[in-house]
Amino acid sequence: MSLDNLRVAIVGAGPAGIYAGNLLANAVAEAGGSVSIDLLESLPAPYGLIRYGVAPDHPRIKGIVNSLHEMLDSGRIRFIGNVEVGRDVSLDELQERYHAVILATGAIRDAALGIPGIEKTGSHGAADFVAWFDGHPDVPRTWPLDAQQVAVIGNGNVALDVARVLAKLPEDLRSTEVPDNVLEGLEGSAVTDVHVFGRRGPADIKFTPIELRELGEVRGVDIVLDEADFEGVDPAAAPNNQMKIMLRTMKSWLGRGSTGAFRRLHLHFWHAPVEVLGDERVEGMRFERTRVEDGRVVGTGEFAEYPLQAIYRAVGYYGTRVEGAPFDAARGVIPNVEGRVQPGLYATGWIKRGPVGLIGHTKSDAMETVEHLVEDAAADALPTPATADVVALLDERDVAYTTWDGWLALDAHERGLGETHRHQRERVKVVPREDQVEISRADALARS
Repeated sequence: MSLDNLRVAIVGAGPAGIYAGNLLANAVAEAGGSVSIDLLESLPAPYGLIRYGVAPDHPRIKGIVNSLHEMLDSGRIRFIGNVEVGRDVSLDELQERYHAVILATGAIRDAALGIPGIEKTGSHGAADFVAWFDGHPDVPRTWPLDAQQVAVIGNGNVALDVARVLAKLPEDLRSTEVPDNVLEGLEGSAVTDVHVFGRRGPADIKFTPIELRELGEVRGVDIVLDEADFEGVDPAAAPNNQMKIMLRTMKSWLGRGSTGAFRRLHLHFWHAPVEVLGDERVEGMRFERTRVEDGRVVGTGEFAEYPLQAIYRAVGYYGTRVEGAPFDAARGVIPNVEGRVQPGLYATGWIKRGPVGLIGHTKSDAMETVEHLVEDAAADALPTPATADVVALLDERDVAYTTWDGWLALDAHERGLGETHRHQRERVKVVPREDQVEISRADALARS
């Protein structure tokens, strides 16, 4: 086939899916062809982890929404929200209607931490906590915050986000778009000490300098480090400038004295989790001191126990199986070769390569997948679909799908709530799914 009248469905409206759609539209246009692109999303609103996976006190990161908005507002991509593949429409039914389907469903579940006792009450996945404080519609409205001593396991930005939100004074989040039910929960929090544990040393952290620097600027919180963790650490010997900056930042905190702040945030290095202590509930955690040997982390045989009442696992994400698509359960990804899965089926983003890399990596990743799709279309290697529009099928099944106009209505509604909120916010998120759908569809119903 030529690149004329190409029809492509993309499943997942986070950055990976939106980038893929925009790059595909550009590539086909440059080749002199035409393409119609449908972007299907299981949530009523677009943007995926940008809306529901980034801490609400990070407006700079969320600024990427502006560029994603422009891509969807161009009219070259049709957004179809509140539609779950495998429930409302099958993958086979999509493949019957499109020349190609790109899966960009990401990785939203917490990776497992396989140690004894990890299932005890008080042990939480970081992704679940992030979804709660970001107002995800499919998680409970309340969160248990009755623990005083809390552990966060992991040395990446998600661990820092979780630790910062747990430690931060609730009033310092009031200007953000954090939902009111979350503010209410944080205002009643019993947390006094947040402990962040990493298996490796300070020179192997996976933070970014801006995240780390912000940690030291949290009002009303003392940062606590152990001099022993920094023995032999020389910022000047770091392999890059980012690491030099972060090591200098942390070493500068070593000289800080206690201010008597209500909350303390402890950064522990060279600690490998061994076991969660307690009968039915979390009562503590045992760690083994570690060192690096031939590039590998090994135990030293020295153990330490910390009294804790809650644990947050921030050791990575794991992809979710898409019904009808192959899945590598060991890695949590869809098996693929540079984005190609099967004839007419592709993958991009974290479900393609695993949950590694920052948002910027998603764009180059999508480019690789799109280039192969365009090559396959030009080589007449894509299946020939039927002519039925997927929207007709959704209408036939009475699926309450949302549209781009519906998102604009919901966006305006949330911004309006922010303007009238007693704390004058940029927006106040609508949390319940049914309310999001009702607001999103009201404009469309009024015009029908």
